[in-house]
Amino acid sequence: MLTHMRRYFLFFVVNIGIVLTISLVLNLLGVSPYIEARGLNMESLAIYCLIWGMAGAFISLAISRIMAKMMMGVKVIDPMTRDSELQWLVSTTHDFAKAAGLRKMPEVGIYESPELNAFATGPTKNRALVAVSTGLLRRMNRSEIEGVLAHEVSHISNGDMVTMTLIQGIMNAFVMFLARLIAFALTQNMKDESRPMARMFITLGLEMVLAIVSAIVVAYFSRKREFRADHGGAVLSGRENMIAALRALKRNFQPLDPRGEALATLKISTRSSFAAFLATHPPLEDRIRRLEQYH
Repeated sequence: MLTHMRRYFLFFVVNIGIVLTISLVLNLLGVSPYIEARGLNMESLAIYCLIWGMAGAFISLAISRIMAKMMMGVKVIDPMTRDSELQWLVSTTHDFAKAAGLRKMPEVGIYESPELNAFATGPTKNRALVAVSTGLLRRMNRSEIEGVLAHEVSHISNGDMVTMTLIQGIMNAFVMFLARLIAFALTQNMKDESRPMARMFITLGLEMVLAIVSAIVVAYFSRKREFRADHGGAVLSGRENMIAALRALKRNFQPLDPRGEALATLKISTRSSFAAFLATHPPLEDRIRRLEQYH
């Protein structure tokens, strides 16, 4: 919920890895339909980049649930479990999902981590996963956990996974387009025999650099979606539960340094650091203030 940076970083790495792989394979196969005898065809390049940029983002989305389970060690809870705590976790999540109008209940899982963390992922609303850390279960009370679960279900019902994937796909296309445009310009005066290899390496290098710029843009839209998920969480679980969840997170992540320096991770947006541009979540105080003003 509340600290998605690890999951977002995983999605980002998988996404850029897929984009770079697609670029490398297409370059090695000599697939460059945008280069003609008279030079660069901008229209063909734009279409080429949009298709493969979107492909990279949607492949990342398609495997997001599987990757979360594998790389974060998420264990899906059997809905018929006899463990009362886990049973409550599943039933509460499913109750919120029904209230949000979801037709198919999301999987509910837990994973080992001392952090207060939860996230929702999955390729569609009907193939979603809500995962909660053991640290969150230990250090939050049930009212606060309800706020967390409602927030995550709201992400699913709002279609945030697909929305963010579309944004990522557009940014992928931008990265691929600009990288190829610059690489083409830089290699125009090279010898014919060395031009293809140089163009490939310049393109891949530029894609890695431009991916950071795209991450800033995607993080901006992610912060906007968090405010909406907070509102949805307040509708599903009650405003007080949603505020209580955010306050619990704030209590547990207060800076320990007496100088009041920004938090050492990128998981929570700060006001005074470049890290704020890469933060996927707005400052907690802003989120709490918005909910307090909500009627």
